[in-house]
Amino acid sequence: MAFDNGEHHTAQRNFTASVKPAAEADDASMAAHVIRAMAHQANDLGHPGDALDLAAASVDGRRYAEAGSRERALLGVVHARTLASTGANRAAAQALLRAEDDLAAAGPGDDEPNRVFFFQEASLAHETALALRDMGDLSGAEQHLRRSVRTRKAGKFTRTHAVTLGYLGGIQARRHRIEEACATWSESLDAMDGVRSARTRRAAADMRSALSPLLGRGIRSVTTVHTRAVAHLTATA
Repeated sequence: MAFDNGEHHTAQRNFTASVKPAAEADDASMAAHVIRAMAHQANDLGHPGDALDLAAASVDGRRYAEAGSRERALLGVVHARTLASTGANRAAAQALLRAEDDLAAAGPGDDEPNRVFFFQEASLAHETALALRDMGDLSGAEQHLRRSVRTRKAGKFTRTHAVTLGYLGGIQARRHRIEEACATWSESLDAMDGVRSARTRRAAADMRSALSPLLGRGIRSVTTVHTRAVAHLTATA
């Protein structure tokens, strides 16, 4: 929760505090889950080397071997993202394929911990897209973001849905389809209504940054979305 709220020092302190009892309890998969979250945070904060070290540790030995299929997929896709962030594209692609296979092996009757209930096809597609984006494959990233939007239960995972749409709009803008990006960002802002999250704020800030250079061109959709993004940031400050 602290991670999602952007309270990163608090999140790091709690992550670190939780790894020790997991190790003492000889719960390798729980330790892997926490280390994976630490890797995710480090990657988001722009520390790709640290993120890769953590993610590699999360899939090492018993931590990966004793995890269920769904959790293996979660560990693996975060590892793939950190590999992509450090330029190891071939290894990242291999890790993505393994994560896809692991999730495909997960079934409704599996005895899996509640901590991974959220990790479904939409989540895998979201994380895969971000890895592909960092690998320079914008077409593949857009395809997987669309898959994520299409398969997510938006009413249950509203925040993540909004963030995914934000990323999708960002990819469309980078591919010089600004009107389409604005339409997608408008959907993202609709989903953010009433949501307070550091991740949705970051998505809105990214919209503002991408659109600011275009404000003087008289494009109505650009002005509208930029104004809405600024309003969201003001309302949630």
